[in-house]
Amino acid sequence: MTNKEIVLRLYQVLEKYRVKLLIAMLGMVVVAGFNAAQAYIVKPLLDEIFVNKERQLLNLLPLVLLALFFFKGIFYFCYSYTLEWVGQRVILDLRNRIYSHLNDMSLSFFAKMSTGELISRIINDVTLLQGAVSHALIRVLRDFFSVIGLLGVIFFMDWRLAFISLIFIPMATIPIVVFGKKFRRISTRYQKSVADATNLLHETIAGTRIVKAFCMEEYEKNRFAAKMRQLFDILLTNTRYQSLSHPMVEFFGGVGMALIVWFGGIQVLKGNSTTGTFMSFLTAIIMLYEPIKGVSKINSTIQQGLASATRIFTLLDMKTDISERPDAVALPPFAESIEFKDVTFKYGDDPPILHHVSLQVRQGEVLAVVGPSGTGKSTLVSLIPRFYDVCEGAVIIDGHDVRDVTLHSLRSQIALVTQQTFLFNDTVRHNIAYGRLDCADEEIIEAARAAYALDFINELPDGLDTIIGESGARLSGGERQRISIARALLKDAPILILDEATSSLDLESERQVQQALENLMKNRTTIVVAHRLSTIRDADRIIVMKDGCLVEEGSHDELLALHGEYETLYRMQYVRTGNPEPSTVNSQA
Repeated sequence: MTNKEIVLRLYQVLEKYRVKLLIAMLGMVVVAGFNAAQAYIVKPLLDEIFVNKERQLLNLLPLVLLALFFFKGIFYFCYSYTLEWVGQRVILDLRNRIYSHLNDMSLSFFAKMSTGELISRIINDVTLLQGAVSHALIRVLRDFFSVIGLLGVIFFMDWRLAFISLIFIPMATIPIVVFGKKFRRISTRYQKSVADATNLLHETIAGTRIVKAFCMEEYEKNRFAAKMRQLFDILLTNTRYQSLSHPMVEFFGGVGMALIVWFGGIQVLKGNSTTGTFMSFLTAIIMLYEPIKGVSKINSTIQQGLASATRIFTLLDMKTDISERPDAVALPPFAESIEFKDVTFKYGDDPPILHHVSLQVRQGEVLAVVGPSGTGKSTLVSLIPRFYDVCEGAVIIDGHDVRDVTLHSLRSQIALVTQQTFLFNDTVRHNIAYGRLDCADEEIIEAARAAYALDFINELPDGLDTIIGESGARLSGGERQRISIARALLKDAPILILDEATSSLDLESERQVQQALENLMKNRTTIVVAHRLSTIRDADRIIVMKDGCLVEEGSHDELLALHGEYETLYRMQYVRTGNPEPSTVNSQA
């Protein structure tokens, strides 16, 4: 992304605040005029007061200076505060826009992007852009108007000296341009390293139990230290170039200043210019070089902001592969069937996961999906809420292709309980009511009771108002799963997907959760992804997946009689282990 494209995109973000920006720029023009007046006042101060001994002007000039600095301060506050407000507002808008954009992206996007990378884009990249917009932008605009005003003063004072100064001003900007490219590359490396470090932190903190269990504390400490050393080296390189850029700008400015002093001094000695005119000119030149040196100081900040803007806009330009069609309609309440019609699916350029699967699930039916790991069971059920889109074929609900209906109307009719239960670091109340935050307490309590969760909830320190920690860390696995079942019960959706919802639980927890699942499955169309075959014996129908294909279909007894894949799975679980078959329940693991 070029600088021109970045500036254009930033302008589009800033455009709705153009009135405030115009007010701020007007204030800058006034302040720039006062800066020019400060330089010009040196002339009457020397020529009229010190040389011509004008006592009346001496009494007047201090009052003029007081008024000048007073009004300059007022206008400085106005434009500085206004620009800072705009800068902070732009950052607020961008953060909200990025977060909103991420929530609209599909699951395949999150499979490609690491959590640390996304957090870094929202927090670190936007913060660096904030520095460029809120601080660098203010300084650059202020200095630009100051330079314009001071150029007017020096040309008014002595056009010959003004032309000499204009030769050296561009030379003073050479280091800014040269080092700007280096700052951009360094900033891009820095932001990538920060994203990696954020991802490392996220992984090690979330997986701290595994780190400790495998005695990998020292390894993780060294890995983090190496990442911090990398960041240190990048920052040190940036500091080195920044420290070199400023004195180079000063040197070129000093060369120009020396030539002006020499030439201007000759003009004063020859009587072609007054002392006041020369000193006023010299003051304006000194003030003129200050903004140029200021740009060299903030050049690194500007380049960091441009690099951040590139990463931010690149993320915002990513399109989701799951989107609603312009003519999408609301899906009517589910009443008949879910149909997989010759469905083929693959992730990106990988080989297909599902091959020409055709299947119909009738309203009110309990369908179990079994098969070895990696055969596409979870992928199959993920196509129903349209977490992914089929590559070939179609998923049809009551005659409507899921790609032709609105996502909200589709997903509002589906409840999901998975093996990897996710709970928010919030109250039990909020976690159960998630998706129906406006529901009454009575409904939350009833859902908790039906999920066999009310007893342990009442034993918590603050009951429903107990904070349960990140991912429900203060609860056991069975308790977390029952909270998620209560959440699904409260949603009261006609279609239920159970994706190995108890396979990670111990037998006691499984028994309690299965009781809750029985309540959840009542009067619902249920699709069960099962690992423990004992838990789906009473399903209305069982399908067996192998290598992405539907290979067998029937009841438990019918499939055993086929002496095929299902019987093989059954014997692997119960016969070869020598364990008695567990008691069956009309639910799933």
